[in-house]
Amino acid sequence: MSTIAVPAAVPAAVVHESPGRRAWRRFKSNRLGYASLVIFAALFSVSLLAEVLSNDKPLVARYEGHWYFPIFQTLPETTFGGDFPTPTDYLDPLIRDNLRKPGNLAIFPLNPYHHSTINYFVRDPSPARPTRANLLGTDDRGRDLLAVLLYSFRLSVVFALIVAAACTALGVLYGAIQGYFAGWTDITMERGKEIWGAMPMLYMLIIFASLFSPSFALLVILISVFNWLGIAAYVRAEFLKNRTLDYVRAARALGQSNRRIMWHHILPNSLTPVVTLAPFEMVGAIGLLTSLDFLGLGMPPGTPSFGELINQAKNNLDSWWLAVGTFSVLVVTLLLLVLIGDALRDALDPRKVLASEETESRK
Repeated sequence: MSTIAVPAAVPAAVVHESPGRRAWRRFKSNRLGYASLVIFAALFSVSLLAEVLSNDKPLVARYEGHWYFPIFQTLPETTFGGDFPTPTDYLDPLIRDNLRKPGNLAIFPLNPYHHSTINYFVRDPSPARPTRANLLGTDDRGRDLLAVLLYSFRLSVVFALIVAAACTALGVLYGAIQGYFAGWTDITMERGKEIWGAMPMLYMLIIFASLFSPSFALLVILISVFNWLGIAAYVRAEFLKNRTLDYVRAARALGQSNRRIMWHHILPNSLTPVVTLAPFEMVGAIGLLTSLDFLGLGMPPGTPSFGELINQAKNNLDSWWLAVGTFSVLVVTLLLLVLIGDALRDALDPRKVLASEETESRK
């Protein structure tokens, strides 16, 4: 008498799980990638509070019976017993002594320096080596290196997030039109993409950055218009594959418009490469921003940036703290993003997803 093998029952919680929740569960199972996401999110959250954590202005001050909030307002030094109606320099020993007098109070951030603060009262010439006053030392302008690195990290991550979002939007739009309409539309747009991709991106960025006044918005636009080609290629391939499947034919048979089929049916099933490439787009954006800042063609002078600090380290080889501090933060930032990207790729890889589901069905 033959027996029929009955497959093991799949847990109800797994059966009713949405694809997004299953992907998140697979991502969390990658401990290195998940830990990298947690650390990166924590560091970025801390950097968003940079003005509260690292600033040369007190969070709150009490002087001669009056309360002030210097972090939110610009006060003349005459307010705290100074001689001139100029903005208060809270590193001035006179101001510090006045705020320490009985009845007065000043609560400073953990690191009492802004990224633009030049400490004119430091004893050693700049760049000065690490001390208790400046834990990571100062750069060649006398700015606290820890403060500059904190603000540089925030600027780089925000810049990378905006560039990644812009590149994703351009790449999805271009690739979706290519892949959905195919035929001559696909051929014509592919030739245009090849011509655009043949341009030397870094040289073009250098040329445009030298022609126009440097700004955050200009760099976002320049890097975005050159950096979307990879996403467009992946989205095109996904749309070419999905446009021939039965659910798309059924949508056409029901009379749905091309726009609705593209954005409501095909796109949700084509987002795997987009999500996977996002961290690597951020890595590329941070690298390009650092390169342009190193060459002096990036952000306006005075803006905190990794590239400027690396250039200072090159010009001051005996000031080892500049190179060690900057490269450490930059390498950790890029490494965390790469590990997050690798974990996303594993969590969304169709072959690994299928193998994971088969393993769960056997349990």
